Amino acid sequence: MRRPTLPYARPSITDAEVREVEETLRSGWLSTGPRAARFEEDLATRLGVRHALGVSSGTAALHLAVLAAGVGPGDEVITTPMTWVATANVVLHAGGRPVLVDVEPDTLNLDPTRVADAITPRTRVLLPVHYAGQPCDEDAFLDLAARHGLTLVEDAAHALGATYKGRPIGAIGDITMFSFHPAKNLTTGEGGGLSTNSDELAERMRCLRFHGIDQSPSARFGGRSAASYDLVAAGFKYNFTDLQAAIGLHQLARLDELNARRAQLAKLYEARLAGSEHVRTLGTAPYEHTHAWHILVVQVEVDALSLDRDGLIGALREEGVGAGLHFVPLHGLTLYRDLADPADLPVASEAGRRILTLPLFPDMTDADVDFVVETLERVVAGHLRSAR
Repeated sequence: MRRPTLPYARPSITDAEVREVEETLRSGWLSTGPRAARFEEDLATRLGVRHALGVSSGTAALHLAVLAAGVGPGDEVITTPMTWVATANVVLHAGGRPVLVDVEPDTLNLDPTRVADAITPRTRVLLPVHYAGQPCDEDAFLDLAARHGLTLVEDAAHALGATYKGRPIGAIGDITMFSFHPAKNLTTGEGGGLSTNSDELAERMRCLRFHGIDQSPSARFGGRSAASYDLVAAGFKYNFTDLQAAIGLHQLARLDELNARRAQLAKLYEARLAGSEHVRTLGTAPYEHTHAWHILVVQVEVDALSLDRDGLIGALREEGVGAGLHFVPLHGLTLYRDLADPADLPVASEAGRRILTLPLFPDMTDADVDFVVETLERVVAGHLRSAR
């Protein structure tokens, strides 16, 4: 009997989250309220920053970040092609232009040496992505931002709990965003977060996330002055709810435990695949860091196979392995095809043909890893050109 398909991701939810959601429902306070405020306080403490904000999604967090950084018409934002579409979409929404720069071959993180060559007088923001949960070279990006007077906005959708040289990701750049999507290391159902040590940037983002209304803290959380407000900007409905926070409070308390299990599973994958001739895991950055292991990405020698990467993903799914794809490089998508010539992004272009994502989530067993690797090796062996 065939086992059920193992998904590439699944949230880890305990009775504590369920009870907190039930208590929130019974409290009568479902939208932004005391639990949302507590989640923000706990997140700021966890990261060691002055300000942490909850918002409705990771995309909303990115949008607020680029707006707070002052991106507008004619401005350029340098980022990576190896990311989800939201990273570039929010730049367009702000009126700016994404500039795609190639990635490092081993980590698939944005290559700071190539970024240095791409900076122009129109560049306003550097927007690296901590791909798969492995931190980028923060020192290099901080240096570039300081030398050119740029804002460093970090896309850490994959990297909550990661560290760089002992510092939490989220406490280094000018603004850092996080995603709390169900597949992420911490989930709130849907949701996102922002962190910064800048009072000015924090207040700008707080204002924009709720319609652009300038309101006192007591008014935001039910004080007597709640009827008094002023509109100072054309903002958005991006607020974070108590229902989301009810899940997130317990997820945040369990983050170290959840990430530790991800790391154990990732090390098992690396050991099982170490001798593979046609499949390899991503490389490890040379600087001191802690990987958050949001996803487990491998590169496959597809030229040795009789099917392409998409065909391989389909074959794995037929065998019960819910492989995924993170990501189609942005310059391979219709909307962004004119942003860059694939020849100018050789590493990302080649990775776009070869990468796939294997299942990785805290509730997996060691036996699940064995099943995935055995299935992957069997499917690859069955489609080798030399075997036909």
